[in-house]
Amino acid sequence: MSDFPDSTGSASSVNSVDSPGKAGARRRGTAAAAGVPDASPVCQTLCEHVEAIEHVRRAMPHDGDVTALAELFKALGDGTRVRMLLALAAHELCVCDLTSIIGMTQSAVSHQLRYLRAVKLVRYRREGKNVFYSLDDEHVTSLLGQALEHIRENR
Repeated sequence: MSDFPDSTGSASSVNSVDSPGKAGARRRGTAAAAGVPDASPVCQTLCEHVEAIEHVRRAMPHDGDVTALAELFKALGDGTRVRMLLALAAHELCVCDLTSIIGMTQSAVSHQLRYLRAVKLVRYRREGKNVFYSLDDEHVTSLLGQALEHIRENR
């Protein structure tokens, strides 16, 4: 239990979010090692801001769009696929070039490219016996650029 002043200035007593004990210490140690804060701050009183809730509900995309967005982020959750996208952001490449850059077999690269095509991150064109890949459009380039900028920010 910890005491803190409530909005009226008097002390209120609530259970601490970060209680001592082996489980709490284990969670804190794991989170700290992963670079994650111990716990997120939470409201001390239950309330709902009806106007804000309604505004957000109206602004939320349809379930199909949410699912597609989750699939896109899932695709970006793999380091090999991200390396491939970054390579393609620099230059259009044939499968053989990607194989050399990524250091994987042509079959493995082809499998990843099929996945990236399915979530509309890359497209291809044939030139004779070669297949050249590029990012699907400027949105993908922008998404990668913004994400890199975000992780490189000094915080």
